[in-house]
Amino acid sequence: MGMTMTQKILAAAAGLSEVKAGQLIEADLDLVLGNDITSPVAIHEMDKFTTDGVFHKDKIALVMDHFVPNKDIKSAQHCKCVREFAAKHEISNYFDVGEMGIEHALLPEQGLTVAGDVIIGADSHTCTYGALGAFSTGVGSTDMAAGMATGKAWFKVPSAIKFNIVGKPSKWVSGKDVILHIIGMIGVDGALYKSLEFVGEGIANLSMDDRFTIANMAIEAGAKNGIFPVDALAEQYMKEHSKREYTIYEADADAEYDEEYTIDLSTLKSTVSFPHLPENTRTIDEVGDVKIDQVVIGSCTNGRLDDLRTAAEVMKGKKVAKGIRCIVIPATQRIYLEAMEEGLLRTFIEAGAIVSTPTCGPCLGGYMGILAEGERCVSTTNRNFVGRMGHVESEVYLASPAVAAASAITGKISAPQE
Repeated sequence: MGMTMTQKILAAAAGLSEVKAGQLIEADLDLVLGNDITSPVAIHEMDKFTTDGVFHKDKIALVMDHFVPNKDIKSAQHCKCVREFAAKHEISNYFDVGEMGIEHALLPEQGLTVAGDVIIGADSHTCTYGALGAFSTGVGSTDMAAGMATGKAWFKVPSAIKFNIVGKPSKWVSGKDVILHIIGMIGVDGALYKSLEFVGEGIANLSMDDRFTIANMAIEAGAKNGIFPVDALAEQYMKEHSKREYTIYEADADAEYDEEYTIDLSTLKSTVSFPHLPENTRTIDEVGDVKIDQVVIGSCTNGRLDDLRTAAEVMKGKKVAKGIRCIVIPATQRIYLEAMEEGLLRTFIEAGAIVSTPTCGPCLGGYMGILAEGERCVSTTNRNFVGRMGHVESEVYLASPAVAAASAITGKISAPQE
């Protein structure tokens, strides 16, 4: 029996000619990632190890992004811990205030993730890099510590679900709508410890930013990872951003999949995930009259340049509704600068929104937009669990940048107007 893309990457990293679903392997790592919340735990775990130092100073990335610039003394102490560790071990890829960004947007932009890589990160949305044909997955801080020390990690080889993407999306339908549709269809545990493998001619109609968004939220269906084939667009992206060699893996024709689905992009509508699970989806015409208090446009899911362009197109020449707080967060410094040069930030500010420095901020209820009791937020982030963005009796509605921007203008969940 043949192997899936994910299985081929893991076999190569484990030095094996083949692997099968369920098999336990030890694989070499190309990158180990941590942030300002998870890295301190891993660093303290490393203090217990007999090994001294890290396996490779160029293959570790430490990104200060969740509570940065520091929101309080505790977050400042966490960053200080990571900063001192990075200096001690001469970590090449340490990103702090002034050169930082939200980790899962920053690392591909910096060329640190390429096709064929095996990447672990102490953050569940590390699966983002599957958009480039890499195997990437989230782990706990203890596994991150072991990875930093040894350059290896244990995996159970995942089985896979195949999604055949066909058709072309309509104007306001984006990668966020695709993945919300999929999660609504299979559920938050529909792909538990499986690989979501995307194929089909319709992928050519998805931008790289769309693909990053889709791979980013694979974890919200319970998946171990999400992965796309490497086409001309992905190769162009890697050549523009990275000097690293990459390896393209393709699934065998006789690869085995647990399930197969066809997603016709031309039939999809803007989709909104209602509280309190990403699977609780409705199309925009099923939403009804839902008044809101806040809109957040940003995060590792939807803070990229295409996302900001779409939001600005919807908001151009309009005003944020009275009483609505609209917060826009570019995902990296480079995206912030490009958005400024294109005039997108002016559009947001003139509309009555605020623009923040890159940070995860409100996504995890950190800062920069905490919700009070009874408040509702339309957000381009990736989770809407109880209390995710603040008070346990607040509500988060997940949506695309187009829907989020339109909702900021009307004061209720709305479809963008042509």
